[in-house]
Amino acid sequence: MEYKGYVGSVEFSEEDVIFYGKVMGIRSLISYEGENARELVEGFHEAVDEYLLICEQQGKVPEQAYKGSFNVRISPELHKKIVIYATEHDITLNRYVEQTLEKSPAAVQM
Repeated sequence: MEYKGYVGSVEFSEEDVIFYGKVMGIRSLISYEGENARELVEGFHEAVDEYLLICEQQGKVPEQAYKGSFNVRISPELHKKIVIYATEHDITLNRYVEQTLEKSPAAVQM
């Protein structure tokens, strides 16, 4: 599920017979639940809206899920090879990594 740029998970508890989830991609814990799909979606929207309201009231900047940047640690040898390859192909290192990840199973799946 997605709402106002936030992505929510969907889980089901057979024991409690309830749907539940949490907002993914941020450090803050924002959870919600519902007895059916409609209630789950409404709970998700309400939880995000409440989080944004609390941030506003406290003068805090809300965390952004998936800002589009992350750090990756690789060996110096691989780093060098990738920079050389990117330079030879007249693209930036960031663009090379982006193009490579766009072909990954996770990106293709969505």
